[in-house]
Amino acid sequence: TMKIIKTLSIIAVTTLSLMSASVSAQSITATALTLDDAEAKIAAQAQQQGAQYTITEASSNDVVHMTAKLHK
Repeated sequence: TMKIIKTLSIIAVTTLSLMSASVSAQSITATALTLDDAEAKIAAQAQQQGAQYTITEASSNDVVHMTAKLHK
């Protein structure tokens, strides 16, 4: 029975860790005329939420569209 309790405890901790990670990860977007301006908007959003960011996508036609993932 101790082995079962230990296994269930490990499963519970792992599940809660994964849930916590998925809740704290958030995607944000910005549009601007230049890459620098789009990244500045992303940086401002991240700073406002007290988070770091990783740019995951950037594309440009007439305007730059950028997506980033926040990490707390």
